[in-house]
Amino acid sequence: MADRLIIDWLAWTQSPPGRYLLDWEQSQLDQSVPDIFGYHALQLGLPQIDALRENRMPYRGLVLDASSSVSAPYTYDVNACQHNANAAEPLQKKDLIWCDFPELPFDTQSVDLLVLPHTLEFTHEPHYLLREAERVLLPEGRLIILGFNSLSLWGLQQLCGRTIKRPFLPAVQNLIAFSRLKDWLKLLGFELSRGRFGCYRPAFKSQNWLDRCTFMEAAGDRWWPILGAAYMITAVKRVRSVRLITPKQTKPSKLVPSFTSVITPRSFKQKDGFKSR
Repeated sequence: MADRLIIDWLAWTQSPPGRYLLDWEQSQLDQSVPDIFGYHALQLGLPQIDALRENRMPYRGLVLDASSSVSAPYTYDVNACQHNANAAEPLQKKDLIWCDFPELPFDTQSVDLLVLPHTLEFTHEPHYLLREAERVLLPEGRLIILGFNSLSLWGLQQLCGRTIKRPFLPAVQNLIAFSRLKDWLKLLGFELSRGRFGCYRPAFKSQNWLDRCTFMEAAGDRWWPILGAAYMITAVKRVRSVRLITPKQTKPSKLVPSFTSVITPRSFKQKDGFKSR
């Protein structure tokens, strides 16, 4: 069953409900990342979305899982699976980094922005991955998480589908409840700055039926916002007793992979604040 879920992920994102979900998430990311500043921004997983295309940080990288157990959803042709052909910067122009989730090969406090689009749903240790995200983020760094909402029509369809071994959503594990994720973030010292729900149409696989329920977007956003099929959370890493940094100390921390097996389409450059080992 698990193998089937992993194999079906890419095909699902190209289906009508998959495109409907990705369009909403891309729109939310495009509105959220432009005003987040710093030096290093990373997207973990889901190359079908260009989460950082509207961000203006000097370095923007795409990190994919190289482990055999969860690498299948992220095995892709960069030129073939670009979701939006009008992206400001195509994915193939970003640095591509392979590593083993949930361990991240970056120095402590070296990243300004970290985006996890459904990444927690494709790892068997989501809480450990969140701890790694907290470790690599700088104080006041931003963490953006996108996921499926278990308290929704899609979540109900997923629960019923798993019972009969015909799941609707391609998640490796059970969906992470929004309230549970908030508790995890709070325990790790994050402060929620923004939360957004979306995709209120029923779990239809037909594009015609999805189009007929377009009216539910405005109604759901007003009357039952927490029942959206997907959510996006923006959290800030808070650290006690953080002193203001003087202009003399504003050099970007170097984002150094901790192993030599990183594969990128182009080598790290010193001007980006990286170095190769």
